[in-house]
Amino acid sequence: MSGLARDGDGVASAPRPGARSGLQAQRRRQARWMLAPLLLVLSLVALWPLLRTVGLSFTDAQLGSETPAQFVGLEQYLGEYGVLSDRDWWGAVANTLRFALVSVALETLLGLGVALLIHRPSPVRTLLRAAMLLPWAIPTVVSAKMWSWMLHDQFGLVNHWLQRVGLIGEPLAWTADPALSFVAIVLVDVWKTTPFMALLMLAALQGVPADCHEAAQVDGVPAFAVFRRITLPLMLPGIAVAVVFRLLDALRVFDLIYVMTANSRQTRSMSVYVREQLIDFQLTGYGSAAATALFFVVALTTIVVLALMRQRGGDSGSPA
Repeated sequence: MSGLARDGDGVASAPRPGARSGLQAQRRRQARWMLAPLLLVLSLVALWPLLRTVGLSFTDAQLGSETPAQFVGLEQYLGEYGVLSDRDWWGAVANTLRFALVSVALETLLGLGVALLIHRPSPVRTLLRAAMLLPWAIPTVVSAKMWSWMLHDQFGLVNHWLQRVGLIGEPLAWTADPALSFVAIVLVDVWKTTPFMALLMLAALQGVPADCHEAAQVDGVPAFAVFRRITLPLMLPGIAVAVVFRLLDALRVFDLIYVMTANSRQTRSMSVYVREQLIDFQLTGYGSAAATALFFVVALTTIVVLALMRQRGGDSGSPA
């Protein structure tokens, strides 16, 4: 039953190749049956809406229209007034990619620094970890509205204190000025999401074997060299997971931008653009095409990032 071969003395030896392959096949079948309910639920809540959206993108459907939708092929994508011919769409794509790259880079660096700081033994370390999660625990809409008032050009606390310390001479319109609105959104997002990155990186940092650091200390290796040659390489898989998760969220950003700057062209994301077409203009077919394009942009960006990380991991693991 166990697949173990026994010699003449009755001592168990390694399983035969046929028994091992049979056991692996049995485990694969069990795994498929255990994953089947999850895949069924995912297909109902994710795959079906996606297919429905893709199907509507090939029609001229409009919300509330009494006439039935007509099949128009790729007109909503490649037509004269299609999504891919709209400058506002490409502006939203550029805004989203810029926001994702800048915010995720800052959050990764700050999250790594916070993780290293709270990883040190301290009598208040538990309290610091709990306090660190407070910005992340606040709902995004609440934090966006709170920061909108704090960044208000007339009544905001940020302008008040910046003027008191002499950094600015007059109040700044943080969310209305095209030159400042993007900076304000990135700073608020970094304030809110850095704790999430720090939490994931702290988990990766705690997974680094302690004996590696102890051996380096015995050999007298400087602390920065230990971090660069031992700690950071061992943390890279955890950092990669954190970056991918955060990048997916940043590419789909909606609530933070919509609450703070509404439909401003300087900060409009792809999700805000899709919402404008579907809700404001009630163009179901066109909005579905924009939503489908958003899906492919997010999928393509994620695939590229994963491929780069896999290539970087392979290069770092290859012998010199």
